[in-house]
Amino acid sequence: MIIVAIVVFATVASGGVVLAAHVLRNELAPWMLSMGHALLGATGISILGYVLARVRMDNTVMVSLSLFVIAAMGGFTLASYHMRRRLPPRGAVILHATMAVSAFLVLISLVLRL
Repeated sequence: MIIVAIVVFATVASGGVVLAAHVLRNELAPWMLSMGHALLGATGISILGYVLARVRMDNTVMVSLSLFVIAAMGGFTLASYHMRRRLPPRGAVILHATMAVSAFLVLISLVLRL
């Protein structure tokens, strides 16, 4: 299941790069891409939650899940700008991406140690 989560989050990340590129060019990102990014991200978080509940592992999964949840909260903030048809602050976009990439790297480190 960890591999499934990694594939899901890698897919989410590719959409996130497109979304961030739009914002950094001072354009609103496509709404459907934004929603797909959010829904797939929530799916990945759910998978990690399932793994954490069902499989006994070290705290790496908990750290990764926590970072992804924090990134998701930032994503909700970014979506609120999008819903108002306003560009979010670039710093918020970069912070959201940094949190998500950090969470992803922690998750990858788990697999590399197995």
